[in-house]
Amino acid sequence: MTDLLLTGPDTAPTLVLAHGAGAAMDSPWMERMAGLLADRGIRVARFEFAYMAARRTGTRKPPPKAETLIGEYREVVAELGVPVAIGGKSMGGRVASMVADELHEVGAVTGLVCLGYPFHPPGSPEKLRTAHLAGLRTPALVCQGTRDQFGTREEVEGYALAPNIRLLWLEDGEHELRPRAKLSGFTHAQHLATTADAVAEFVRSVA
Repeated sequence: MTDLLLTGPDTAPTLVLAHGAGAAMDSPWMERMAGLLADRGIRVARFEFAYMAARRTGTRKPPPKAETLIGEYREVVAELGVPVAIGGKSMGGRVASMVADELHEVGAVTGLVCLGYPFHPPGSPEKLRTAHLAGLRTPALVCQGTRDQFGTREEVEGYALAPNIRLLWLEDGEHELRPRAKLSGFTHAQHLATTADAVAEFVRSVA
């Protein structure tokens, strides 16, 4: 049984949210986003992949290849036992995207949410992680900073992505959606609130 960290109303639509490669499910960013979504009437179920959960026993492991984590995500959805939206921050969203269609087809998943999708490794724009996104059938929302080093707006707008993938662009945001306030006129808090608004609306719309 996977340990889940639940935030938000028990009877609300549920979003399963996986962490990024290097930050746990209770990292400040994840805590803040889960709280914002709970305030907007979404139940957030956070969990940790085994490599990250191992830190609680004093063992630190590097993140494995995203493909090897698909089974763990599948198990969490099965444990919840009700239709849910799935997603995650960075790598967590990427893993969710790789299992989304399989679970959507059997009615276990209603939609996909990616918060800062890692379209490519930083500094390696030729190493795309988008092949499966071209034919994605699951309704999806990707929230991305326009200057994210894992995929800027200029780069992403040139990719072949499925038409049911909606992109929310946060002006001047980096991978954590943080903008340069003096240059952009936006604050990090504003971008996180805008993201939470869009995610909550999306999760309700597909529930």
